[in-house]
Amino acid sequence: MSAINETPHTVRWPNESPEYRTARDRLLEAEMALRRQIEEVAALRRALPPGGLLLEDYVFEEGPQDLTEDGPTRSVRLSELFAEGQDTLVLYGLMYRADGNPCPGCTGLLDGLSGSLRQITERVSFAVVGKAPVAMLRRWAVLRRWPLPHLLSSAGNTYNRDYHTETAEGEQQPILNVFRRGADGIRHVWASELFFVPPWPAQHPRHLDALWPLWPLLDFTPGGRGDDMPMASYRESLEELHGGATA
Repeated sequence: MSAINETPHTVRWPNESPEYRTARDRLLEAEMALRRQIEEVAALRRALPPGGLLLEDYVFEEGPQDLTEDGPTRSVRLSELFAEGQDTLVLYGLMYRADGNPCPGCTGLLDGLSGSLRQITERVSFAVVGKAPVAMLRRWAVLRRWPLPHLLSSAGNTYNRDYHTETAEGEQQPILNVFRRGADGIRHVWASELFFVPPWPAQHPRHLDALWPLWPLLDFTPGGRGDDMPMASYRESLEELHGGATA
């Protein structure tokens, strides 16, 4: 990459002390280094060689496009999830089994993405895949007001197991997979593998923090992100899901 002039700026804030400015300039140097590293990592990601061909053209189950409508479900293949004129498909694995509640972390992440989906889907195709039945997935999406272009049940296929959004024991995992369609077929190009390596002590894997507005914003504040997921909104939806009684 070409060298960029990153001389610290001369902006000053009302009544700041010399001690504050010295510490803030030290932090600014670290922020500039992080900005450079983020772009360097993104460049490495874009430079990956072609990944493996899609194992099979998985058949998912999907309801009407309007999540508030009742209607018959339909079968849709992974290859049909690419919007016209687009060659990239992003699939997020929502942790939600038929015998449990939807994951609060997945819920928070999709809450954050929802406001950007109109812009995201101008560039790439996007879908959410869950192991739970279609009706359960749709009920939760309506409660959370997610404007999802595709909400799919993988209960009838092995996508979750094959692409590591599920363990061999059936435990769900919040993995983001990216696929690309080319002349030789559909290939897997990237996944959030940081999930599978040991995190720092007392941290979650942070494998998708780059697309999750919640944590970076809290990191800007004096109190930081804290140790727990904010749960009040999730609990409200969960109570409504279960008719007023939290399961």
